[in-house]
Amino acid sequence: MARFRQRDIARAVRGAKTGGLDVARVEVDTVSGKIVLTTTDAVDASAGVPTTDLDQWLADHADTAKGH
Repeated sequence: MARFRQRDIARAVRGAKTGGLDVARVEVDTVSGKIVLTTTDAVDASAGVPTTDLDQWLADHADTAKGH
């Protein structure tokens, strides 16, 4: 059984925020000690909401693709 502490989670979240990410959810596997951060961009993308200019452009032009 892997051991983790609150400070391990805090360090992971702080690192993500320093990297410019907004953390939406934290999951911890208590068996392996694996910490998974889900960002707001990932949550928005899974909901089908374009999160970047490129995502918006792709969504706007999806119907005009000619098989290229």
